[in-house]
Amino acid sequence: MKEALRESLRSGAQLALAALLATGLLAGTFALTRERIVDAEHRVQMDALAIVIPTDRYDNDLVADRITVSAQPWLGQPLATVHRARLRGQDAALVLSVVAPDGYSGDIGLLVAVAHDGRVLGVRVDRHRETPGLGDDIEATRSDWITRFTGRSLGDPDAARWALRKDGGDFDQFAGATVTPRAVVLAVKRSLEFVALHAPALYAAPPGATLRIDSAPDDYRPQ
Repeated sequence: MKEALRESLRSGAQLALAALLATGLLAGTFALTRERIVDAEHRVQMDALAIVIPTDRYDNDLVADRITVSAQPWLGQPLATVHRARLRGQDAALVLSVVAPDGYSGDIGLLVAVAHDGRVLGVRVDRHRETPGLGDDIEATRSDWITRFTGRSLGDPDAARWALRKDGGDFDQFAGATVTPRAVVLAVKRSLEFVALHAPALYAAPPGATLRIDSAPDDYRPQ
């Protein structure tokens, strides 16, 4: 009887040890896998940001140094992400996630990088539903149109000329399409105006903070 009891206890202990080892192995595997997933997601985000901001413009972690901004009249969406670039401890640039809400087929998502001096470092479309072969010329893979914002600022051209040539401005439209490029030009202009007005607060907010901006462009009309 005692021998049977000892055997039963021994078997129970072995099962408990096996379960403990299995749990530890699973937990370790999960931790390693999770770490790799987080690292992969971080690389993807950094690669996406590097398309609009040259890597020699910053030495901080753009993904970690970000805030959320509530400024729909300026940035076209209820909550927008703003990444802050720093170089040797100095404010260097902002990368805004912007939506042009008045595209021909709906929202056009943009990344707009603005240097500390107010000049555009780069603009790229990250999502849209514009007509293939027509409105999709806003994509860098389709044409170089989106790259023509690089180096521009609110004074280059003057504010009144931040528009399509058809509307008396400096920016080309596409053959057969004006709504799409018009929406993008306006979104980039508003991004520059927003930065010009609110850059100090955007740079100063703690990482991870949500910043509410209650101002709006003079010509803003709620959708």
